[in-house]
Amino acid sequence: MKKFLISFLFLVIISCDQIEFVYDDNGNLENPLYERTEVTVYGIDTAYVNSYLPVFFGVNKNNEYRLAINIDEEKTKLSVEKNQAVSNIRYKIKFFYSLFSTEKNCLTFEKQILSRFTVIPKSSGYDFGSDTSLEQNYENAINQNLNNFVSLLGTVDINDCL
Repeated sequence: MKKFLISFLFLVIISCDQIEFVYDDNGNLENPLYERTEVTVYGIDTAYVNSYLPVFFGVNKNNEYRLAINIDEEKTKLSVEKNQAVSNIRYKIKFFYSLFSTEKNCLTFEKQILSRFTVIPKSSGYDFGSDTSLEQNYENAINQNLNNFVSLLGTVDINDCL
């Protein structure tokens, strides 16, 4: 029995020697702006943006870059009831990212990323469920947008001026 167990373990170890891990390349996992960037947000003021910035960019220790994020929001009423109550609202949040190198004193990266979501209000007055849903949609859109921006940074050289 002992020989069988040792033989089995040996075969398992040998058969697993060619396994390649998905995240073997750490280049896409790193944020090149983390703890190196002063971030300024303009446009609509949402508490979620300011709460997520330290998660994505850390505390600025080296003043190598300045990131300006301008946020614009559009609300579109998709359907209106007979009594003029809105039954469907589409939100479009545009993030305009401008990355400046403080060492080279130039613009190194610029990108606009769009986030969308739809809200269906449940009543014409105050409704806790609708407000919570709207806040959750804002939070998800901001988180997704910042993730997309950080992912894009891995595909460009932020050290070259535009």
